[in-house]
Amino acid sequence: MVRRLSPNNDNGTEGTPAATIKRGATTTTEKEEEAVASTAALPTTVTVCRPEYNFHAFDELYCELLEHEEPIKPLFSNDKYPLFVTWNTRRRSYNNSSSGTRLRGCIGTFEAQPLRTAIREYALLSAFRDHRFHRIELHELPSLECGISLLTDFEDANSYLDWTVGIHGIQITFTPPPTSTPASDAPSPLSSAISLLPRFSPSTTRTLSATYLPEVAPEQGWDHIDAIDSAIRKAGWVGRISEDLRRSLRVRRYQSRKCVVGWDEFVAWRASKGLPVDLDAIEGSH
Repeated sequence: MVRRLSPNNDNGTEGTPAATIKRGATTTTEKEEEAVASTAALPTTVTVCRPEYNFHAFDELYCELLEHEEPIKPLFSNDKYPLFVTWNTRRRSYNNSSSGTRLRGCIGTFEAQPLRTAIREYALLSAFRDHRFHRIELHELPSLECGISLLTDFEDANSYLDWTVGIHGIQITFTPPPTSTPASDAPSPLSSAISLLPRFSPSTTRTLSATYLPEVAPEQGWDHIDAIDSAIRKAGWVGRISEDLRRSLRVRRYQSRKCVVGWDEFVAWRASKGLPVDLDAIEGSH
């Protein structure tokens, strides 16, 4: 069976080139599509993101890498949500305690997907097809943590400043202005409501897009303009970032419910199911 995906990574660039992930007779094909998907009918509330989702994401990656293992069948509700799966490497200090993380892969979708299939697909895509990184290998598993973000509460922002750092993620779309059009020193959108309407150039049809999850701005120490300007760059714009350009953005803000699970927790979870992790195979993969 072939399923078409429209993945997005957390820095807002478009989907990665066509790729295939296989286990046995199952094949998942990724097709490069536009990064912005319709969010018209998305859920607005969710109680919690459960660790069980992360355990199954870890299980899919573990079994894919080990090849002779089969994933444990998920039993959680198959509700539909937009989601992102993030893999981080946990740094270790001299006394072997955790001392921060480093991004290892992150891809997701703004289209509401059934959780059981979406967690599998995006766990593998973010592990193997995030173009910023080489694919995750078996020996890396003990250093990883998995974060799953269920996206909720999508709203159109009134301006590029109409969102809260640490609460909202942002999704921007814009049509680049003609390079020959000079930028004006327009006022901040806080000073003029009328000027907030997007002003796309009729001579340009190319649309750029980017997204940042809610935790990215505070983790990077960014304010609103830092995050917006970084998103504009990540979307592919290399020209001057003017106030006019910022005001032309269509900004949707959203929230997320996130859960993070580390390797040791996954190992304990799999052992509780009577299917212990093959630690010898992982140790021998170095």
